[in-house]
Amino acid sequence: MNENKIKLRKVGIFSQQLVHPVTELLQEWFVPHGIEITSLADGEKSETGLDLIVSFGGDGTVLAALSLFPECPVLAVNFGNVGFLTAGDREDLTDILQSVLDGNYIISERSVLECLHPLGTDYAVNEIVVRGATRLIAVELSINGKHIRRVRGDGVIVGTATGSTAYLLAAGSPIVIPELRCMIIAGLNEYDFRSRHLVVTGESKIRLVISEQTHEKEIYLSADGKEKVPLKIGDEVFIQESARQAKLVFMEKNYFFHNLSSRLSWFHSGEK
Repeated sequence: MNENKIKLRKVGIFSQQLVHPVTELLQEWFVPHGIEITSLADGEKSETGLDLIVSFGGDGTVLAALSLFPECPVLAVNFGNVGFLTAGDREDLTDILQSVLDGNYIISERSVLECLHPLGTDYAVNEIVVRGATRLIAVELSINGKHIRRVRGDGVIVGTATGSTAYLLAAGSPIVIPELRCMIIAGLNEYDFRSRHLVVTGESKIRLVISEQTHEKEIYLSADGKEKVPLKIGDEVFIQESARQAKLVFMEKNYFFHNLSSRLSWFHSGEK
């Protein structure tokens, strides 16, 4: 957790469905303070000199912004359905903007996974997924040079603490405080009742190999749900923590538990 403040000179607005009234509202708030506002097209990487990105959408929009502009802090406003990575909902926007101008926020620094595969390198804030299209696959799992076991199921997820509220949540993994440096390894619908999810240190080196026992022909890797990278039997995938960090802006230190309560409806109406 970082409480250092950002010197705001240039703010980018990122949305996969940009709403013009929102852009105008941000200009009204920031421009009088000498802060330049620029709209970022989806998929655009050319913009430089940004001090902050304000994203509008769900968690997918946040991940896209973090991917396109690594190391730039992202303030996310939830216009989507879930929003574990967001600082607040659309109705909170004016309060959020006031807090930013007043310097009342914190920066959460998150681990990023670096994944080396036969076709290059990908990065993920949430998770790396290796899976088959329709049939079970077999994947050999090694950690720090030691073969651990063979995963036989729909696939394998290697995720961060941030990713514990994403795909890993649906796979039954524990929810982990997002600033914790660790990696979570989970088999997808494994054909073995003895299988268990593993939590390993952030320094761990993970190696996945598509086993010859795999009969599926269509195997792929995906980082944070982006485009699928085709794999074949015998291919190796290496995953470790990157030197990069993802930086997310929130309004309060207890944002994580607030988001858990609101997004998962842990409290019923009237409960405290």
